[in-house]
Amino acid sequence: MKNIILSAAFLASSILFISGCSQSKNTAKTSAKDTTKKGAVAAAAQDTIPEKIVYPPLDKKLYDTLMKRMANGDTTGKWPVKNAPYPLPGAILPFKRVVAFYGNLSAKKMGILGELPPNEMLAKLHGEVKHWEKADPKTPVQPALHYIAVVAAGFPGKDNMYINRMPSKKIDSALRLAKRAHAILFLDIQVALSNIRAELPKLEKYWEMPNVHCGIDPEFAMKDGIHPGKKIGTYDAADVNYVSAYLANVVRKYNLPPKIFIVHRFTRKMLTNYQNIKLHPEIQFVMDMDGFGPPDLKTGTYRDYVYHDPVQFTGFKLFYKNDSWLPPHHMLTPEEIIKMYKPHPIYIQYQ
Repeated sequence: MKNIILSAAFLASSILFISGCSQSKNTAKTSAKDTTKKGAVAAAAQDTIPEKIVYPPLDKKLYDTLMKRMANGDTTGKWPVKNAPYPLPGAILPFKRVVAFYGNLSAKKMGILGELPPNEMLAKLHGEVKHWEKADPKTPVQPALHYIAVVAAGFPGKDNMYINRMPSKKIDSALRLAKRAHAILFLDIQVALSNIRAELPKLEKYWEMPNVHCGIDPEFAMKDGIHPGKKIGTYDAADVNYVSAYLANVVRKYNLPPKIFIVHRFTRKMLTNYQNIKLHPEIQFVMDMDGFGPPDLKTGTYRDYVYHDPVQFTGFKLFYKNDSWLPPHHMLTPEEIIKMYKPHPIYIQYQ
């Protein structure tokens, strides 16, 4: 069996997209109503801003111990990765495992994040957090929402780039949900016919927030001009290094804790020249094993495209539905992942 997993998005007959929300102009209102509205808007904006935290100095001895534990007995010398920089104070990894729900709040078919009503979704996320804490009691869990903020679309759009950029009010809704769940928020970017250098800075007001982290998806980086969904896209280490350097600069500028930076991968060509990826104290890099399939297929993909290409940290993606399509019709459990995989994935994503 080939050690390649095709993603659900690539196999779909058409790319899911989200219609932009039109805004209607309000008619004239009384000054009292205007004042009430402004107060409500200000309160909503305040609700997306996390409280400032002063982080203690990094415990390097504990960090080294946890990195060695995460290697899960690997004897090849690949893990833990050598010569990686220590992170700045406030680093989440490897002190906690991140468990994230992926998708878009406006699309039921893009992932569990938007499939369920918010209260039900957050309750389910809480249940997964508890499951992982039980499976690996030595590693606390940080819940997360992984929100697709720039979506590869099935239509060209005004700029002919085949992407749909989520408006601020949509992203702010995800921020408020994350705050309710004591979760961090990832903003994921699918550039389609655009490029990461054009799209990343558009979200800088969110990168300035200490609770917002970044994900990029090579599957939808269509450098040859082919429409997204027709083939699997690609990023090079140069693209990854641009994102890392950009985010590292934001961290330094605003005195933030390190950003977690996720890159999805399920084929070799999705990320070229991985060995040239540069690490920074301001960034915690995660190579996330993407794609769906039965356990043996996912194991092969993790081995070939994550384990054998060490960068810093590893992630693992689970599909509630698509992982069970083929025999043995079984989605891997936290207990199985902890037992089977070297190194232990420190980032878990559910779609």
